Amino acid sequence: MNETEAVLHDGSTIRIHVEGEGNNLLLPVRSTPHDPATAETMRQWGADPELGPRLIAGLSTSFRVIAADYEGHRLQRPAADTLTPQNLAADLLSIADAAGADRFAYYGYSWLALAGLQLAIRTDRLWALVMGGFPPLDGPYAAMLAVTRAAHRASTSQEATAADGTGEDAGEVTPGDWDSAAIHTDEAQTRQFVTLYEALDGFDDAAIQADLRMPRLCFAGSDDSIEYSPKWGGVTVRIAEPLVRDRDKLESAGWAVDVLPGLDHLGAMHGDVVLPLLRDYLSRAW
Repeated sequence: MNETEAVLHDGSTIRIHVEGEGNNLLLPVRSTPHDPATAETMRQWGADPELGPRLIAGLSTSFRVIAADYEGHRLQRPAADTLTPQNLAADLLSIADAAGADRFAYYGYSWLALAGLQLAIRTDRLWALVMGGFPPLDGPYAAMLAVTRAAHRASTSQEATAADGTGEDAGEVTPGDWDSAAIHTDEAQTRQFVTLYEALDGFDDAAIQADLRMPRLCFAGSDDSIEYSPKWGGVTVRIAEPLVRDRDKLESAGWAVDVLPGLDHLGAMHGDVVLPLLRDYLSRAW
């Protein structure tokens, strides 16, 4: 086990945790535990606060795991105007370079799965790609642009109300009720995701399928569909539906497809769900 650092496209530095031996596997996950209060809030929402450490411990017995908390880093060091697909892929390659990984597999979930797809079309260094919680074909780019723009407007409004002391605390947590969620991100943090999805506006994920040569798996929970009220853009982000509808196309294009019964977006992200999927698929892919 060792630690190193990588310099990203904006000059910021991210910490990298490397553990295990074998073929390289890049995971954009947190390697350290959350504090108890944060962990409890995550559990209330249905998330797995031990996800990163679980994946690292479970996969480092078979692979050389390279873990970097890219999402956490970007919340601390937002790239408000420069989080483009090209820079996102360049950051992941910088992490691999800093860890001495010429070839590596990549697993990401949700927008970090999207990051993996953007990485895959920009490098020939991947020996496998796993995307969870974001479809590689007919992805919800327009819907996510609407959601991120709404989140940016809300964060800007929150900063204004906080300045005059009129802000309100969020009520009791209700998993899946995004209207009850308070905005805990600032203007720069939300604007970086607007930058990303604006750059992906019109991205043709069907056109790039023939360029993907590495073994690849996509998966999602069968109940992964989030309906947002007008407060959050008034759209539905469909994750499972494209996998079900386009399964034949995906498999013909070279994807392995797994739809997990009864799980929603956060449920399909849990370590006890993802770990056996990754361990089995990556062992066979190599």
